[in-house]
Amino acid sequence: MSRLAHLFLLGLTVALTACSSSTSPRQQQLMDYRRMEIAAETPGDYYIARRFHIERTHIWGYVRKPGQPWHEAKLVMMNEKITRQPDRYPELPQGDGPAFGSDHNREYRLWGYFSGRRVYDPNSNLSLPEFVLQRYEVKNTSPGWLFHPGERFNGKQLLRGEPGSTP
Repeated sequence: MSRLAHLFLLGLTVALTACSSSTSPRQQQLMDYRRMEIAAETPGDYYIARRFHIERTHIWGYVRKPGQPWHEAKLVMMNEKITRQPDRYPELPQGDGPAFGSDHNREYRLWGYFSGRRVYDPNSNLSLPEFVLQRYEVKNTSPGWLFHPGERFNGKQLLRGEPGSTP
């Protein structure tokens, strides 16, 4: 089945599904569209990642397999022993140059693997899975919301609790 036919069938299924009472019809429509986009991702030996920067922390962001929903993504610490992460800039910018975290909310394709280790970030008090980065490419520079269309990021806290992340 072609990708377009697959998206049409998914859209038809979504249109026939009743909306949740806790979510506005517009938000439900956006969430359904996001599910269709994710379902249409090409399977492969890579990951989809969203940079999520919080001041004074070294968490990198959320990583998931293609086709996997964002609510199943893992918040990770990035290991740069093979390749440096995309925004390897000074934490305190000098002049008008970019700073660490300037790629917040950018979406990437990552190649690499989970090492099986957990890494502790004392500034966030989180112990997170370690992702060993081998290479990356920018997928989308402005992908919008991450978990829910109505979410608001304040730059200082996560949008959800991270199960199993406290030491």
